Amino acid sequence: MQNFNPANESPIDTPAFFTPAELAQRVEQAKSAFAIWRKASLSERAIPMKRLAELLIERKSQLASIMTMEMGKPIVAAEAELEKCSLACDFFADNAARFLSQKPAATEASKSYVRFEPLGGILAIMPWNFPFWQVVRFMAPSLMAGNVCLLKHAPNVPQCALAIERICLEAGFPAGVFSSLLVDVTAVPDLLADPFVAAVTLTGSNRAGRAVATEAGKLLRKSVLELGGSDAFIVLADAEVPAVAQIAAQARCINNGQSCIAAKRFIVETPVYDAFVRALADAMSKLKVGDPMERSTEIGPLARLDLLENLHRQVEQTVAAGARLLIGGKRLDRPGFFYPPTVLADVKLGMAAFDEETFGPVAAVMKADHVDHAIKLANASPYGLGCSLWTQNASLAEKFVPEIAAGSVFINETVKSDPRLPFGGIKQSGYGRELSEFGIHEFVNVKSVWIK
Repeated sequence: MQNFNPANESPIDTPAFFTPAELAQRVEQAKSAFAIWRKASLSERAIPMKRLAELLIERKSQLASIMTMEMGKPIVAAEAELEKCSLACDFFADNAARFLSQKPAATEASKSYVRFEPLGGILAIMPWNFPFWQVVRFMAPSLMAGNVCLLKHAPNVPQCALAIERICLEAGFPAGVFSSLLVDVTAVPDLLADPFVAAVTLTGSNRAGRAVATEAGKLLRKSVLELGGSDAFIVLADAEVPAVAQIAAQARCINNGQSCIAAKRFIVETPVYDAFVRALADAMSKLKVGDPMERSTEIGPLARLDLLENLHRQVEQTVAAGARLLIGGKRLDRPGFFYPPTVLADVKLGMAAFDEETFGPVAAVMKADHVDHAIKLANASPYGLGCSLWTQNASLAEKFVPEIAAGSVFINETVKSDPRLPFGGIKQSGYGRELSEFGIHEFVNVKSVWIK
């Protein structure tokens, strides 16, 4: 396939997919690497991981430019992504020994304990929207646990995939410990069928998640799925509307609006609804859309034309169903896959912008009669990744947390991923967890030992 720079639609260098022989050679290399890497001590594994953290910062400008060229992320955001990747590498290098230490158990045995051992090859099927972060957040814990990683990256970011492999080798990871496999999705079933591939992790669409989970289930392979979200951003009547609206605009438009944990459904209590809608539309309209290589740009293009067309369909269908279009709503008349910041008011359950995940700078605002109604609307989505609540009532906030069906709840803060906390969702947002101690334990053999 030929890839295009989303900012100007010019063709960019697109490496060819591996031949079957090249793919087989990579898998064999990974098997040989695992036989050695699994026996390395945690302190030995930490050495290249710490060096990788350093290289991600040293090469930040170069790597960020590759990201921006391939998928249109504003250059400042691309640099921030690499800084976050570096922090995650340091975090797991520093904490893996604690997470993976033997856990004693009190039994009738002379000695009993639980130990954590690597599984083998971990196949990762990753998306384009955070082409370094999505990889690092599975890779860092998996490698520190003694596994080896096989990456099947999104086809529109092959240069990012190859850059990650190069920098891992430069950091000192042995050849085969991390491999970027340039293959089509049709290669996934055969990869999964290889007995060496012990588990699979996927971040992507529900359709892709179902397909991978089906194959993994047939083969009895462990799987972790992160399938996106339609996160609620709930604004209660006591919130400071002007300040929260400014935060809401940024929360919706992070990564050009192409983030699974971006705020997408803005649920606002009736007393402040009109004021919030006005303030949000004003804040969104002031965001600078432009060349993602310019440091002042806040919103760049969508990553592909088909994504732009689907987003516009969702906007048109939502307006046709009765929502009000306040700003935006039409592709910008310029080269590149640019869609303007868009605000839809009076959105209701059953409309496309409520029921579907919108992947772009489109905010859907809906009215809630009271707190319980807001919670009901938040939970009405088929997704359950994250949710944020904005209120000055601390006791109400604490009561709110257990009522929300999501993998994370943030109070007076936007939803984010952090290496120190588990990340993942429920319902159609998938299952399993990445990051933190919970994430590193997803891909290990939890072995019970009893000595009499």
